[in-house]
Amino acid sequence: MAGRGRLAALTILLALIGGHVCAAPEVVVLQGATTFATTVAVPHAKQVEAETNLSLDVVPNKSSFGLLALLEKKADLAMLSTSLAYEVDFLRQSKPDLPFDRLQAFEIARTRAAFVVHPGNPVRHASLDDIRRILIGEITNWKALGGPDLPVRVVAVRQGGGVLGTVEARLLGPGHITAPDVIRVQVGTQVVKVVAQELGTLGITQLSIVKTSGSVELATDAPIEQVLSLVSFGEPTPQAVAVIDAMRRAAASGR
Repeated sequence: MAGRGRLAALTILLALIGGHVCAAPEVVVLQGATTFATTVAVPHAKQVEAETNLSLDVVPNKSSFGLLALLEKKADLAMLSTSLAYEVDFLRQSKPDLPFDRLQAFEIARTRAAFVVHPGNPVRHASLDDIRRILIGEITNWKALGGPDLPVRVVAVRQGGGVLGTVEARLLGPGHITAPDVIRVQVGTQVVKVVAQELGTLGITQLSIVKTSGSVELATDAPIEQVLSLVSFGEPTPQAVAVIDAMRRAAASGR
């Protein structure tokens, strides 16, 4: 009898609340550029979730990895920190048959790339043309910039990263780094770690990493701006549109 009483009470309770159980928020997966993740997605995730009643799953790796995850339906939106055209050109080299023409990019915010040097390197300023000449191997020693008699070694992520793509597109056009003995790492946070240990290195990374790591930035005569975008496969779903709009508002407000 006691069991029947509890069952009756539960039935009445469900009737009073309309028989509905509150469901967990729908999850929207964002995968791709660490620059986008650290600059926009992670800092503004709670605000976006509150506005959209959606849950964000942010997976930072690389712009190219984000596009592949999107095309493989493992992500709802890809995070980019360079142009969609650059990443598509890169991916087409190894995966020419993927439906890249169905990708749509939505600009969310802008930031800039950064160059870092070892704290013991007295060189603190270089022109973008100096940087370009380093990247193509025309300048190979810090003496050319008034620094120590040391070889310049570029530290950069592997191809497919948004920061590297932006820098190459701005300084090298369709070309890529051809400097000797480039040190390649997997992610931007590793760039500053290598530079902190190697006196003659020049690192290419994202501004947010420089700020949080306390690395020494090499000032340039002009900024290299990065466009941060979310990319959908085909027309974005209503959930994706809600995230895109909320992320734009959050980034614009700076909150």
